[in-house]
Amino acid sequence: MTVIDTFKEEDAPELGISAEKVRIVIAKARQFDAKEGDSDPDEGSNAADDGMADVLEDDPDNDEVRQELIAFINGLNEDEQINLVALAWLGRGTYDIEDWDEALDTARTEHNKRTAQYLLGLPLLGDYLADGLEAFGEDYDDETDEELEDEAPSEEDNS
Repeated sequence: MTVIDTFKEEDAPELGISAEKVRIVIAKARQFDAKEGDSDPDEGSNAADDGMADVLEDDPDNDEVRQELIAFINGLNEDEQINLVALAWLGRGTYDIEDWDEALDTARTEHNKRTAQYLLGLPLLGDYLADGLEAFGEDYDDETDEELEDEAPSEEDNS
């Protein structure tokens, strides 16, 4: 168990977003977090010539994973976005599970149309969300949940 203690099931607050949706965000966020800055600014025009190193470089304007995450998060309803932000704060340690209502209130107060960009700016978003899920008694299994990366529903499926 991590530093975050879990509530007993009867005392646990309601998550407010499906654990499956959170797991999709975790899987994609971990893909996104694996990107790195431009390590070879003078690369050739052929990826094979560069040993495919550019695949792991962070290019926000052309990053398909980033665009998928933004579309997925923006496709969530407002309450789900608020719960996702609060869950990230919980996993980061900003709030404890006992303070879940306060985390939700703060996330609701600060909610705006840039939720996806805010969340993607958190360097360990996938880890924070996984730790937050754990506080709710939900696990994220790296091996079995990796298949979610390819099964993320389209924007229409989010509602």
